[in-house]
Amino acid sequence: MDLGLADYRAFITGGSRGIGLAIAQALTAEGAEVVICGRDPASLAASGLRSVQADVTVPEDLGRAVDAAAQQLGGLDLLVANAGGVAGGGLLASTADDWMKTFAINALHAAHAIRCAVPHFERAGGGSVLIIASITGWKPGPRSSYAAAKAAEIHLAAALAQELGPRNVRVNALSPGSVLFPGGGWDEYRQAHPDDFAAFAANDFPRGRLVELREVADAACFVLSPRASGMSGANICVDAGQDHPSAGRFFP
Repeated sequence: MDLGLADYRAFITGGSRGIGLAIAQALTAEGAEVVICGRDPASLAASGLRSVQADVTVPEDLGRAVDAAAQQLGGLDLLVANAGGVAGGGLLASTADDWMKTFAINALHAAHAIRCAVPHFERAGGGSVLIIASITGWKPGPRSSYAAAKAAEIHLAAALAQELGPRNVRVNALSPGSVLFPGGGWDEYRQAHPDDFAAFAANDFPRGRLVELREVADAACFVLSPRASGMSGANICVDAGQDHPSAGRFFP
């Protein structure tokens, strides 16, 4: 299926590794022009993609990165708010500052990136946004700050689809399940605790395996593309039928 993404211009936060990099590579393969951002210059350089360095939790830094990407590309059609993470542990093992940091890297960065991208979208005649949330945002997860922040991202997509629809901007969320890729957290756990990892894969996934990066990236490309023009305000789950976010059984 031709997704019609040739010559579309995309900006991706947290694009130097993992899900962000996989989406960037998949969009590039579809003919889109892509700029990624991240904090680590070495990782950005290793990606081989056009990039801009930025800390997305600093609004001024993120706004500069969005504008720099649009300048490099000659405009902007697509935005993927992928940067994310968590500070601290569960409620009693975390602080108020941990919660603020977790919301800043997830929902707050997504909102600010979209705000900064809208003027560029309007000059292009419209735009498509994808917020990378998580299975933890709609199935209760063990790290409450992260679960709440990802739930906020899912609701943010629905709310902004209504608010920005009159400007011809679509906004959707994509919620991956546990994703296995080289160098990722689950890959590290598999190597350190092979028996527990095998039990997790067998018990929590109907097909006995975790989600793959290509599956997340392919879904992202479709939702961003004009072939999905009827989709806005949706939360698309790519979790391989995962039963529940069970990382709490393995990670403190």
